Order: sequence, then structure tokens, then C-alpha cells
Amino acid sequence: LSSHTATVQKIVSEILPSSTGLSFAKEARDLLIDLCVEFISLVSSEANEISEKESKKTIACDHITQALERLGFADYVPAVLEAAAEHKEVQKGREKKANKFEQSGLTLEELERIQREQFADAAARHT
Repeated sequence: LSSHTATVQKIVSEILPSSTGLSFAKEARDLLIDLCVEFISLVSSEANEISEKESKKTIACDHITQALERLGFADYVPAVLEAAAEHKEVQKGREKKANKFEQSGLTLEELERIQREQFADAAARHT
């Protein structure tokens, strides 16, 4: 569950960035993380049961939405479906980027050198 904890911590930081000047008390943040991890575990367990009953080896988005409905969280389903659609679009973009890398003809070392140069240029512009 430590990877869940790290993921939830990252989400909490994105929702309430330090630039807002607000922060969670440590106890409140820890409680929120524990609750989120418990929720993820509950939904995952229910979705796993659904997939096993269907003799599936992979938990699909449909299993998650069914689990949410069974657990009384049907109101969350539209947001889950929207997030799944957004994720699919991001994955398409990543695949295109991977293809660009393959088609570039550059080695990983050359790309890393170019990236370092671009980071240095960006840092110089902002200082």
C-alpha cells in the first residue's frame, strides 16, 4: 500500500499546492491519505470480485464502475468515465511521442544531451 500512499500524497499536493499558502495539518493529511488508500482498496477488492466472477484476468473500467455502484458510489461513475476517457487520450499522445522518438533516428544519449541543453536554456531565461 505504500505506492498508494505516495500516489495519494502527490494528488493531495496537486490539489492544494504550496503556492496557495494553505496546508493540511499533518494529522489531517495523514487521515485523508489513509481514507483514500482504504477507499482504493475497497473499490479494487470489489472490482476484483466482479472480474473473477466473469472469469477475467484483468480488471476493466467496467468492473470499477460496477464496483462503485455496488458500494453505493454511483454518483462517482460519470467522473470515473471522464477520467478514463482523458487517460485514453493521454496514452494516445504518449504513443505518438514514442513513435516520434523511434522515427527521430537519434540515440537516447543524443536526446538526453538535447534535453539538458533545452533545460539549461530555459533556466537561463528564467534567472
